[in-house]
Amino acid sequence: MKKYIQWSIYALMFAGTVFLIFELFPHTAQFDKQYELGKPWKHELLTAPFGFPIYKSDKELKAEKDSLKKNYTPYYVISQKKLDAQLEKLEKENIPVEHYLQSILKSVYKQGILDIKSVEELNAYKVRDVFVSDSANIWRKTSLKNVYTIRSAYDFICKHAPVSEEQMHTYNINRFLVDNLELDKAKSDEVLKNLEKNISPTVGMVQAGERIIDKGEIVKNQQFKKLNSLKKEYSEHAAEQNNTWVIVGEILAIAGLLFLFALYIILFRPEFISYKNTIFFIMMIVIIVGCAAATIKFAFDINIVPFALLAIIIRIFFDSRTALFVHIITVLIVSLYASTPYLFVLLHIPAGMVAVSSLKQLTRRSQLVQGAIFIFITYSLLYLLHNLIDGGSFAGIELKTYLMFAINAVLLLMAYIFIGIFERIFGYLSDVTLVELSNINNKLLMEFSTRAPGSFQHIMQVSTLAGAAASAINANALLARTGALYHDIGKMKNPHFFTENQHTDYNPLNEKSYEDAAQLIISHVSDGVKIAESHRLPSKVIAFIKSHHARGVAKYFYTLAVNENGVENVDKTKFTYNGIKPTSKEEAIVMMTDSVEAASRSLKIYNEDTIGNLVENIVNGQIAENSLSNSRISFRDVEIVKRVLKDKLINIYHSRIEYPELIKN
Repeated sequence: MKKYIQWSIYALMFAGTVFLIFELFPHTAQFDKQYELGKPWKHELLTAPFGFPIYKSDKELKAEKDSLKKNYTPYYVISQKKLDAQLEKLEKENIPVEHYLQSILKSVYKQGILDIKSVEELNAYKVRDVFVSDSANIWRKTSLKNVYTIRSAYDFICKHAPVSEEQMHTYNINRFLVDNLELDKAKSDEVLKNLEKNISPTVGMVQAGERIIDKGEIVKNQQFKKLNSLKKEYSEHAAEQNNTWVIVGEILAIAGLLFLFALYIILFRPEFISYKNTIFFIMMIVIIVGCAAATIKFAFDINIVPFALLAIIIRIFFDSRTALFVHIITVLIVSLYASTPYLFVLLHIPAGMVAVSSLKQLTRRSQLVQGAIFIFITYSLLYLLHNLIDGGSFAGIELKTYLMFAINAVLLLMAYIFIGIFERIFGYLSDVTLVELSNINNKLLMEFSTRAPGSFQHIMQVSTLAGAAASAINANALLARTGALYHDIGKMKNPHFFTENQHTDYNPLNEKSYEDAAQLIISHVSDGVKIAESHRLPSKVIAFIKSHHARGVAKYFYTLAVNENGVENVDKTKFTYNGIKPTSKEEAIVMMTDSVEAASRSLKIYNEDTIGNLVENIVNGQIAENSLSNSRISFRDVEIVKRVLKDKLINIYHSRIEYPELIKN
């Protein structure tokens, strides 16, 4: 029942992902041909799939609208307040020709004063007349020539004054002149809009089946207008048709591609099956597909989307094969909606291959920059080759596309930010973090080396052996080395209870009962977990602390207790570690290596036989105790690990030559 519920949840997640991806993309048919005025048509013969009007260009429509303004009469309202304000100001001045100015100002303001900028604009459109309204809202049509500007009003007043013009200049009468005609925008726009309604947006028709252009022909102005018109009408025309089968086809295509990925996980990567991993894969695919859908919806260049980012991030947290599979599936889904599917697939699938190949193990930021450069070069070369094959020349190459490739490469550098985010959210562990944790100069390991120097030497030795063993069976050597460095971190709490940290023959555990002594030794696991959690170590590293003794027994004190009291009088559970069995090859390797390295220090004689017997006895004992049953490590891998441990320990403990003493004369 539980398994049925789990698979039902996975099925719902699958269906939800298909629906979400489908909804992200536009579903109307689109005109997917690329063309440019004055350049050759790269595609096959194009005939009109349906009848459509030829639309005028924006430039032509603008010219017609501008020509309308010659017959357009704008509406202006006279501001009485401005005249009243100037007359009031005039009364406060002591000017000899005050009565004349009062009379002439009323006449000029009644005719109307317009600002010079508006006059110049109206003259540019060759507007001859304007409508003017006084406070009674009665419109009168007047010639634009009869409307004053401040300058012409000033000249008119001075010219008709009862005194000389020179005398009038001394009165500075321009103080009383302001433009008082205000555009009635609502009424003017309404009139202009009515005129524009008479402009036809089209010029002629193209009949269904009519030849538009053939391959190799130069796209001339008339053909360019027809192509633009077809592009404009295509989606609307297609939307009118019954597109039920188109929708069904799109949904089945998306579902089929996602099912291929699900099938791959089930058949080849069953260890990846979990709610956490499923959500992660869905989120990554939807993010990239969503970005692609946005570029299509808003008519941006789709090449700006960093599709290789998907391959990089999944490669870092999982493996190359899975990363490439997810990348190819995502590119194929987006290609269903790309304007040039063939070119799109040609560009982005190889880019993903390069991303996976160039970032086999990300341990430095510089590798990400290097990978981005390789991907940019891949895009550039493939785009160049495609144009040479398709057009036979360099004429079709657009520099803007190379700019998109460059932006794409820069966006790939965001992978470093996403790595940290996903590690926090999903608890994943990247090689970058492992490199940082394996640095023995970090604060925690430095403190460990100071407080428990003997234990620190032990974990260094275990780390070296575990890394070599992991490499031999193609496990994650970096993870094994890092886990080994922290597996005994709990010994920091009571370092003097462990023999490797004791500098004399005195052992404080000898003063305690066998059960208490065993519990003190066993507690280094729980102490290690607490220390690791307080330092926010990743859960995968903490797993090494929990699993390196699994459910084993503290054999030294258990054996002493049994020998002294008899097996029936000893509670074995009090001598048993409360850990977990290793769940990965790397944890199993560290468990084997830890036990072998610690036991090797007690050998009296170091040779192939003693070391070989030691390794065999310890590892076979762990197998017999069923400690490796959850680690998915094969018997073949175990034999390889044994061989590596034997070879390494023989090299470590091989006999040195005896240096001769200097004979003094």
